[in-house]
Amino acid sequence: MFRLLTRGSVRLVERYLPDPYIFVLLLTIIAAIAAMTVQQTGPVELMRMWGDGFWGLLNFAMQMLLVLLTGHMLASTPLVKSWLRKLASTADSAGGAIILVTVVSLIASWINWGFGLVVGALFAKEIARQVRVDYKLLVASAYSGFIIWHGGLAGSVPLTIATEGHFAQDDMGIISTSDTIFAFFNIAIVVVLFVIVPLVNRLMLPPEQESVYVDPKLLEEPIEDDTLTTHRPADKLENSRIIAWIVGFAGIAYLFDYYVVRGSGLNLNVINFTFLMLAAVLHGTPRRLLAALAEAIKGGGGTVIQFPFYAGIMAIMIQSGLAATLSEWLISFATATTLPFWTFLSAGLVNMFVPSGGGQWAVQSPVVIHAAQALDADLARSAMAVAWGDAWTNMLQPFWALPVLAIAGLKAKDIMGYCLIQLIISGVIISIGLTYF
Repeated sequence: MFRLLTRGSVRLVERYLPDPYIFVLLLTIIAAIAAMTVQQTGPVELMRMWGDGFWGLLNFAMQMLLVLLTGHMLASTPLVKSWLRKLASTADSAGGAIILVTVVSLIASWINWGFGLVVGALFAKEIARQVRVDYKLLVASAYSGFIIWHGGLAGSVPLTIATEGHFAQDDMGIISTSDTIFAFFNIAIVVVLFVIVPLVNRLMLPPEQESVYVDPKLLEEPIEDDTLTTHRPADKLENSRIIAWIVGFAGIAYLFDYYVVRGSGLNLNVINFTFLMLAAVLHGTPRRLLAALAEAIKGGGGTVIQFPFYAGIMAIMIQSGLAATLSEWLISFATATTLPFWTFLSAGLVNMFVPSGGGQWAVQSPVVIHAAQALDADLARSAMAVAWGDAWTNMLQPFWALPVLAIAGLKAKDIMGYCLIQLIISGVIISIGLTYF
């Protein structure tokens, strides 16, 4: 029965899910039509909202792109890759491979979403070199671990509201990560997902006659050439470990001061700094780091071109009042107990149009803060409901799958049918956790 459901989901998505770029264009049209019909926004005003807002997320887009690039550079260091290779060798069956790649992706995504996307994809390729397993489900399993990111250490919503001077501080104050990321309800959701997500992926494993395999030779990576000539002074500088280590270890010293001496907390900038400095040290030379960067950029192209379109959609959603209307409509059903649940659903819907945790919090925070205060509800839990809603529908919204697909050499339609099953099951788990845990 479960395989039959999975087979139907995979065929549905393969047939009807367009390329992610087409997806964002369709979302733009849908948002525009909704703004005109629901909010009575005029076409000229709508056009100006979209055009003026098109570049409104450049700073945030740069942060997001750096998370992806620095995570990729760290994950592709010889040390991390050797760990992945040894870990992949422990999988001795197709079912074991699916569970293993899911668990690794969950752990990595909980640490950092960019790191999780890249590690999951690289680990899936490494396993596919060693184990005969359905490649599409393997990559889908690697991506499915991403669902946990907003409840982890790099969650943009909990980190934002824990940062002094955040844009909503006057309305809600500062909420510590002990009340969000490390709160019991959030940890409980994370733990349950760590158990259920791998098991669901294992249950979706198709029979051998229906599985799609890949030739391991096609997954081999080019061998690094360490025999490059160093006749020019510039070549010697590019291959100098001393320069790389001076800068890298200086960065690590700064991080020790930041985390240990000053006791400062996590934010996106320091996470990017951490990953970059570790990558600089572990790659050993500037040339190897730049080679890893060149490879990482291949997976970031979709992010670069699509983020402005999502910024335009976000401008329409915010300035027309459509996002607030959608959120208020769903939250209008809420009580103090059920507010997180309805907030979660509204966030999942808004995420289809604004697939950015920080951007989505900017859209929904006024409505959520006001509703929580009016109902005397748990504001920290309600904020995390926005975070989980944002992470949840990433199992259907293909935007953040682009880096994984670029590394794995697949298309969105190849994996999103499996992710749709995870969307349904994880939605039930998160809803219960936000309401009752």
